Amino acid sequence: MKLFCTALSTLIATTAFADVTIKATNKLPIERKSQTIELKGSDLGVKSLNTVHVKDSSGKELLVQTVDTDFDELHKPDIVIFQSDFGPNESKTFTVSSGEKIEYKPDDFKAYGRFVRERFDDFAWENDKIAHRTYGTALITWKGEPLTSSSIDIWSKRTSRMVIDEWYMVDNYHHDNGEGYDDYSAGATRGDGGDGLWDGKELKCPINFTMSRVLSNGPIRILFELDYPKYEVSGKEITETRRISLDAGSQLDHFWITYKGASDLTAGLGLRKMAGDKKQFNKEHGWLSKWEKMEKNGGEQGVAIVVDPKAIQKEAEDKANDLLLVKVPDNGTIDYWAGFCWDKAGQITSEEAWNKYIDEAAQGAASPIEVSVEK
Repeated sequence: MKLFCTALSTLIATTAFADVTIKATNKLPIERKSQTIELKGSDLGVKSLNTVHVKDSSGKELLVQTVDTDFDELHKPDIVIFQSDFGPNESKTFTVSSGEKIEYKPDDFKAYGRFVRERFDDFAWENDKIAHRTYGTALITWKGEPLTSSSIDIWSKRTSRMVIDEWYMVDNYHHDNGEGYDDYSAGATRGDGGDGLWDGKELKCPINFTMSRVLSNGPIRILFELDYPKYEVSGKEITETRRISLDAGSQLDHFWITYKGASDLTAGLGLRKMAGDKKQFNKEHGWLSKWEKMEKNGGEQGVAIVVDPKAIQKEAEDKANDLLLVKVPDNGTIDYWAGFCWDKAGQITSEEAWNKYIDEAAQGAASPIEVSVEK
């Protein structure tokens, strides 16, 4: 399963880029699949990250992606990522070298997303496991089905292919043609992991996003940002930016929410309420999970939020959502993970399996893969 990894922290002291051996260690006694390893370009000392290649200990070349995390003026990548599976307490070594500029093929892509102007300003994204969309400004005034909401919607899929473009193209994504479909009514709820600010009595939420930016777009990671218009909470004017990433092999998105003007406020992270859903809250490990029936097809799905347990104030709810309340820190940014599974995808098919996945994800968030230079 996909968990979470640290960036390389040890400076590689090279003036010219030479082969470097990296050691990566899983310190947990659990299997961890599709782990994303991050290497900082400043550590590698290479002029162009597009020329970085990575091989495993057998000499097999791995898929590599460059990522722009700071969205500078040149849109220049500043980290390199690749993935590997790890057994319990397993260490692996990788060789990083410089070579030809990497060119991708469509079949390489396991993560992808884009702004969908033709569908009233959706932003949609996916990996080889799950897909989502959220709503932009044009949807507010659409005569057909207007919606004012910053919810996180779910598109259930049971194929590893990238399907967003095809589903929008045929405009029939509410019908399952064998690869999945949209069977989730997010509406004005928080959907699957949307946020708001808690005023002590109710959740105040932004409306539809006004601007989107894609920082990196596959083949391993989709990373993008959404800006929201001002809204008022407890007499304060708040502006909000969501940064969201989704890596190949993961059932969970990583969210960073940056609030301006939100000092001394509390965020609420939400999962839409559903009749008959089964909820479990694990405060010690920092997760809220639910197992529920799908709306139309008779299948079932799991939804969940994972957050640093030290940041959680308490569990709460409103009419539409189950919530985790999290104190907004002084820097104004909270981060957490949220996502889902669909039993008809055939990989996570029970409430017990879903809660196990989420608990291991929480352990992985607290104990990232350790990455260092092998001397």
